[in-house]
Amino acid sequence: MKTVILVDSSSDLPRNFIEDNNLPHVGLICNLDQENHIDDFGKTLTYKHFYKRLREGAMPTTSQVNIFTFEEIFRKHVLNKEAVIYLAFDSAISGTYNSAVIARQHILEEIPEADITVIDTRCASIGEGLIVYKANEMLKNNASKEEIVNWVEDNKFNVRHFFVVEDLQHLRRGGRVSATKAAVGTLLNVKPMLHVNKAGELINIASIRGRKKAIKALVENFDKNMNDKSLDVIGISHGDCLEDAVFLQGLLEEKYEFKEVLINHVGPVIASHTGAGMLALCFIGKEREE
Repeated sequence: MKTVILVDSSSDLPRNFIEDNNLPHVGLICNLDQENHIDDFGKTLTYKHFYKRLREGAMPTTSQVNIFTFEEIFRKHVLNKEAVIYLAFDSAISGTYNSAVIARQHILEEIPEADITVIDTRCASIGEGLIVYKANEMLKNNASKEEIVNWVEDNKFNVRHFFVVEDLQHLRRGGRVSATKAAVGTLLNVKPMLHVNKAGELINIASIRGRKKAIKALVENFDKNMNDKSLDVIGISHGDCLEDAVFLQGLLEEKYEFKEVLINHVGPVIASHTGAGMLALCFIGKEREE
């Protein structure tokens, strides 16, 4: 039975990667200017337009993929005699994983022989993208479904996410910082650094004055948390600040040689909560803290 890997738009992978590898995908929803957009890796709602509106003061909202959408996708692949691995957006951040679990159960009631595995990656943005990248690589090298599922479960807590945020007002709106801290931080040019812990939660781990120092701190966190697997592939996602992403890549490549570096925009679903200027470094390294 052929295996397909289903991905969601919160993996923030480059659209050409999704298209070149013919990966079925499902998009979360971004409501911008009173209009719902299905996030399709920048094809319909372009990154250029989205970030332009963010910088003009737009405050978009987001919503998860619903159960019915997952049922349709699962049913299509099952009826096509395909086994499905869905690599889901972190359940601590989104309800999308739970929607997929319910949809899977509905399909199994309808088609008991359906082969559907739903995995909570506990990852987000290009960190989730790294899981997809490695799983797809295994699939192309003829790994079995069981081998891919086992690899993901064994390695997902080794995917490290470190990111700095430029616009504190979006964190304030999401309850990550208080209004007072957001105002003072903006005045003092303070850049919060966050990571994703083992539970998949976003945790503020530092406050750094100045953009360049914050970017260099991302490199320092790579140094502390990397291992041999880290040199295979890393991911850098950016909130429409490509120059900073390239600068970060350059700092890393002064010290390390990587087989591949994935760079892409932070998509509208995650960027709605982090704002323009967010810069994330993700890699497979030492196991996360609790």
